[in-house]
Amino acid sequence: MSLAGTIARRTLLIGGVAIAGGVAFGTWRYTTPYANPLLSGLNKGEAALTPYVLITQDGITLITPRADMGQGAYHAQALLLAEELDVDLDQITADPGAPSAAYWNQALSAEAGDFLAPGDGVLNSMARTVADMGVKFMGLQITGGSTTVPDGFDKLRAAGASARETLKRAAAEETGLPVSDLTTRSGAVVLPDGTALPYTQLAARAATLDVVQDVPLRDPSQWRLIGKPTQRIDMVAKSTGTQTYGIDVSIPGMVHATVLLNPAQGGALGSYDTAPAFRIPGVQSVVEITGGLGIVADTTWHTFEGARAIEANWPASSMPATMADHWQALSDSFTSTAQDSRKRDDGDMETALTGEVIEAEYRAPYLAHAPLEPINAIVRVDEDTAEVWTGTQIPRFVQANIERITGIPADRVTVHVQMMGGSFGHRLEDEVVKQATEIARQMKGTPVKLTYAREADMMHDFPRQIAMGRMRGTVKDGHVESYDLGIAMPSVIASQMARQGQTVPGPDSQIVAGAWDQPFAIPHHRVTGYRAPDLAPLSSWRAVGASSNGFFYNAGLDELIHAAGADPLQERLRLCNDAVARRVLEAVADMSGWDGPRPAPGKGRGVALTYSFGVHCAEVVDVTDTADGIRLDRVWVAADVGTVVDPVNFETLVQGGVIFGLGHAMFGEITYENGIAQQDNFDSFPSLRLDQSPEIIVRGLENARTVKGIGEPPVPPAAPALAGAIFAATGTRLRDMPFSRAVTFA
Repeated sequence: MSLAGTIARRTLLIGGVAIAGGVAFGTWRYTTPYANPLLSGLNKGEAALTPYVLITQDGITLITPRADMGQGAYHAQALLLAEELDVDLDQITADPGAPSAAYWNQALSAEAGDFLAPGDGVLNSMARTVADMGVKFMGLQITGGSTTVPDGFDKLRAAGASARETLKRAAAEETGLPVSDLTTRSGAVVLPDGTALPYTQLAARAATLDVVQDVPLRDPSQWRLIGKPTQRIDMVAKSTGTQTYGIDVSIPGMVHATVLLNPAQGGALGSYDTAPAFRIPGVQSVVEITGGLGIVADTTWHTFEGARAIEANWPASSMPATMADHWQALSDSFTSTAQDSRKRDDGDMETALTGEVIEAEYRAPYLAHAPLEPINAIVRVDEDTAEVWTGTQIPRFVQANIERITGIPADRVTVHVQMMGGSFGHRLEDEVVKQATEIARQMKGTPVKLTYAREADMMHDFPRQIAMGRMRGTVKDGHVESYDLGIAMPSVIASQMARQGQTVPGPDSQIVAGAWDQPFAIPHHRVTGYRAPDLAPLSSWRAVGASSNGFFYNAGLDELIHAAGADPLQERLRLCNDAVARRVLEAVADMSGWDGPRPAPGKGRGVALTYSFGVHCAEVVDVTDTADGIRLDRVWVAADVGTVVDPVNFETLVQGGVIFGLGHAMFGEITYENGIAQQDNFDSFPSLRLDQSPEIIVRGLENARTVKGIGEPPVPPAAPALAGAIFAATGTRLRDMPFSRAVTFA
């Protein structure tokens, strides 16, 4: 049985006992915190107040274990800690810290709980508890799923509050004053006479005390930072070109490396001749690694030149030979034997579909992650330790994989997580670390910096899933009466976790994510997921299943609404059965002036709403059909995340998500021929250019009961809202991405 399966069974047992309420052991194991990982590395006079706050005489360091890929994760985590700790953001240093099970991501379990038992009732609460236990016992320190803020909103504020009260207790012991007479401000404990004792001066005393626990959190009316515009803590570095990313790191004595892999994704190593590589100045060695060769040289450029010089023959790929074969595999998967889930089945669909049925098929292609920074890692393997410098969203998996390759225990593998120049899910993979480790173990004691060429990064990316949606439905008396949506795609989660040596039992929630739980009370409503066979190896791509399903669901709904003769936004409002979603739709209608004068000829507006990652996000896109093609004029976005932690970062994340969703819908596509990706750089994988980008107006709502993240939710509605706008302007119905196949963009 796999590790995941073992833990899943054990978790279900403990969870069941805990839920039954009879045995303290299960509950105790779940609620007991991990040991503070900062305590083992303290020097005299330093205080690690909770796993997130480190204070020395030299300064205050806030541990921000969720990885930063440009989305402002370090800033958001630091802000939440600083809110209750009473420090200013310019007084702190943010550090991702060393990997630890103490930094497990509780918010990851929310979607799993919702899929197992949808809704807000007792069953949902039980399912989330079980999922929480599994995530904690596995110590899953993962950044993804827009979980940084929801995971940290309470726990980081609580950590800051505990540290603050411990420092006040230290000041009370220093001065003899009662704790009740002390306050805090700007990184200091303030005495009744106004004297300020900096936290750094209290560190030695605080280190001798037990950390104060269970401190009540402040009322929102007392917040200094949350909800206020703040300057991101990395803004100056990024604006001045001084930010250090993983690709910038240099270690004394290191050598450079790159890889030459089978051009066919996942293909094996064939015969080769390395002699031409050694005619390149600076090339030192060529070593075998899994699936290819590692080229070592004194500069990155020389490694690239050496790789290009090698003559190799490669075994054929096991992937389908043509894209027609890939699509056929999806088409063949709409069968009862391939059914993966049916989480929504309202009304009597079979009876409803006996009338005049409207049908359509939709397609979403493979897409590369294509972050600006190519993947890279530095690894040094010694006799009984290893050290890694890389940008990663899965640092504990990195440790486990280095243990598997080298035999060095994971707790003797040091991982220095670096700032990343983009990811979009790319850094949820660690192949670059595995390959660097394979090279470094053959060069004991020498740091090996492995950097992918752009072409290798694109061609050997694990892309977004290919997917197909099939819609059937009926209308009656000017309204949507039935909606049956089937979705076929290979399993993203199974593909991704297989590379970590794990299997995932049960249905893949991503096959129907962003479709099955949409807030519309259509009388006869069914969403079915069909699991297609493995095709290209896949990975999580920004918004994962919802990235394609948001298009399928909204595009199908638009066609039914049009057939009914209804208004796209008003019919959504009529069908909407969720109060938060309704306010989001009303907000975007107000922002865009939807109920005002109709667009002039040649102009069009489209609307879409997708519920994903716990967030209702609605978008209206406004376009003009010009002589040069479709011009994107404006986009209005409303989203409800419960609490907007930082309105500036919220706005920029939403705008970036819209641009990401629009650009890929318009132009993005990865195609395979005999297993080889035909797009290998930005010239063949274009996106939205600056002069094509619309004005984007954003409104954040705060009606939801829980706090959610916003990194991914703006992506799914972008494509269908654009498709709806183009249909309104031109009469052309778009069912196949990229849209540039059917229309020209100005």
